[in-house]
Amino acid sequence: MADSPGPHANPPAHPSLQWSPAVAAARAAGRPLVALESTIVAHGMPWPQNLRTARAVEAAVREHGVEPATIAVIDGRIRIGLDDALLERLARAGPQALKVSRRDLPAVLAAGAGSPIGATTVAGTMICAALAGIEVFVTGGIGGVHRGAATTFDISADLQELARTSVVVVCAGAKSILDLCLTLEYLETHGVPVLSCGQDQFAAFYVRESGLGADQRIDEPAAQARFVRAKWDLGLAGGVLLSTPVPEADALPRDLVDGWIAEALADAQRQGIGGKAVTPFLLARIEQLSGGRSLAANVALVKHNAAVGARLAVALAALPPARGAGQMR
Repeated sequence: MADSPGPHANPPAHPSLQWSPAVAAARAAGRPLVALESTIVAHGMPWPQNLRTARAVEAAVREHGVEPATIAVIDGRIRIGLDDALLERLARAGPQALKVSRRDLPAVLAAGAGSPIGATTVAGTMICAALAGIEVFVTGGIGGVHRGAATTFDISADLQELARTSVVVVCAGAKSILDLCLTLEYLETHGVPVLSCGQDQFAAFYVRESGLGADQRIDEPAAQARFVRAKWDLGLAGGVLLSTPVPEADALPRDLVDGWIAEALADAQRQGIGGKAVTPFLLARIEQLSGGRSLAANVALVKHNAAVGARLAVALAALPPARGAGQMR
């Protein structure tokens, strides 16, 4: 692990990055930024709910004096912030957009202007946020160890990215379709701190409580920021996971969710769906089985996460930059 300036130090302009005017202005003024992923827009929700949600999440970030930077790969450039026209283009592309993770970034960038629009995953967004010097990234739920991974080895690249890239990821835990116990074991093995905010337990996406404890509960943004700075000041590269539960009014009962997941998994197996297609299929199938309740919970939790992430970004901006935690690539 090599020491280098952390993601909070303004990095040199990378030739693949293109800032939106709003993000560039906020950056020049020293205002805090929060990164937002684009896979949740393209693959996580149907049109036009995805566009309405994306706009609402950006608005939730701005309410705290923070500039949202939705990240996507468009015309061979990593866009840090999307204007409304580009956001709508992404939302309309939907499942036709490429899912861009660590392994996909070189191919999409090398293809240049002829490449299809690319929606960045949690891992892809973390990489791009770190390149842009953005410390806080808000998503819905992270990927993790899939059920049955003992035989399939299906483990999301999000977990390895958390171990190597120095960005705080604010989420409602991991997606309920995953093996949450093994996901936390994997994060522990790779030294990723898992913090909770608002409750002691690790959140379970649609469900507030997973039955599994986080490493530490820290509710106050200033205390969360001090924890993050302490980690990176020690030269400990890698991310911090901050879990906060779906608002109580929007949470779903665990027994209902477990039933929908079991049925959706069985459907995926019967249809031979695997790889990158699994998560979008399961989320869409669960939306059908729940009569739209899962989508409403997803919208509520990501808006809540945006507010938590924005408050953390403000608290981090009030502290001196970290002294030496670089990204371990």
